[in-house]
Amino acid sequence: MALPMQEFYSEEDYYNIPEDTRAEIIDGQIYYQAAPSRVHQKILSELHITIGQYIKSKGGSCQIYPAPFSVKLFEDRPTIVEPDISVICDNSKLTDRGCTGAPDWIIEIISPGTASHDYIHKLNLYADAEVREYWIVDPLEQTVFVYYLEKDKFRAVAHTFHDKIKVNIYNDLYINFPDIAGLLYN
Repeated sequence: MALPMQEFYSEEDYYNIPEDTRAEIIDGQIYYQAAPSRVHQKILSELHITIGQYIKSKGGSCQIYPAPFSVKLFEDRPTIVEPDISVICDNSKLTDRGCTGAPDWIIEIISPGTASHDYIHKLNLYADAEVREYWIVDPLEQTVFVYYLEKDKFRAVAHTFHDKIKVNIYNDLYINFPDIAGLLYN
């Protein structure tokens, strides 16, 4: 069920969207999302398990949340996104509604209908919010673009599903994408 058409939506409008409707609000505009594919969900599951096991094994304070999980990036802008994966290391940012402030690491898994939104709109949004690391995983192209904050701008590194990829917010975490890719079509 969609909200009635209007030019500008508030944070309260976002929280009035029915729970079974996937949507984000970015600078007062609503963006509805289709249900993800099976491959998208398989990648999400494998990354969530790998990262979660790493955090647990290290006894770390960071927490990982898969979508749907609301992230209010800015205090003064009606912008609430639902990244595929959010890693938050500052527990004071966690609320009953999700996260207020920038997560340390966000992963978005591209769906055919969201590519430009994730590559352009969200990339700039996450840079503005100073997300420390942002990954764009593209199952169709089998690529992973890793953006990490260096001083005040994102630095980008391109990878493929054949690579073992270093996570920049941790000293010793690597995601072995050949292992994930091998599970995708089983």
